[in-house]
Amino acid sequence: MSDMDHAAQTAVEVPVPAREVSRSCVLDDYDVDGFLQLAAGFDKDKFGYVVTPNVDHLIRFHDEPAFRALYADASYVLLDSRFLSHVFRVWKGLRIRVCTGSDLTEQLFARVIAPDDKIVLIGCASEQASAMSQRYGLKDLRHYNPPMGFIHQPELVEECLQFIEAQGAFRFCFLAVGAPQQEVLAHELKTRGIARGLALCIGASVNFLTGVERRAPRWIQLAGMEWSYRLLQDPGRLAKRYLVRGLRVFSLLPLIEFLVRPRVPLPRGGVDRS
Repeated sequence: MSDMDHAAQTAVEVPVPAREVSRSCVLDDYDVDGFLQLAAGFDKDKFGYVVTPNVDHLIRFHDEPAFRALYADASYVLLDSRFLSHVFRVWKGLRIRVCTGSDLTEQLFARVIAPDDKIVLIGCASEQASAMSQRYGLKDLRHYNPPMGFIHQPELVEECLQFIEAQGAFRFCFLAVGAPQQEVLAHELKTRGIARGLALCIGASVNFLTGVERRAPRWIQLAGMEWSYRLLQDPGRLAKRYLVRGLRVFSLLPLIEFLVRPRVPLPRGGVDRS
């Protein structure tokens, strides 16, 4: 996903509240199955957005007050990294469930989304959107792919926001344009107060579902080493990101306070597949 890769070398200007945004990071204690139930019952008459922090996001969270503001306004903050989960447990004695954006996206399409649901997809090529529609039998997938670098041009950001808002109430809006672009869009949608439904910042998840990128074998994922598999697949692009920038997270973790928000109790009965 070109915008996601481009984002690692660019900064996005986001209005920052006059007050300093706290470096306390609230994490919601959901695994994929737990959050599927919550997402399945999300009220389409309101708007909320989901962010999925990984190592790169936590570095941004420490360094950029604007990025912290985007996280502070998120409805749900789901830990995207099994690697970080292991680190939290060893370094901070903090146990928190993992809900990766890629697994969540796959399971939402496989287990929750019905053919007639209105789904909005921002980012990805038109061929990927068509492949998703065919694979899951979707009858109402609304797709828009903003150009690379759109986040730096206000008129293109406005065009993207208006496209989402023009769809009316949706069940889910998948924002697949990389961090921090997707979080900026989600925050703007909440601020404007027009959109209705649940928006999810999902990064490269659709790339994995459509075969554009390969995920690591399951045992590597569970070991928290998926980053190493991706590094071996594309060392030229990812070496600096993972082996230079990524290592900073160990020095930054003591500077961020992590708070775990307990799961909301849900009725029994499993995932709503309606």
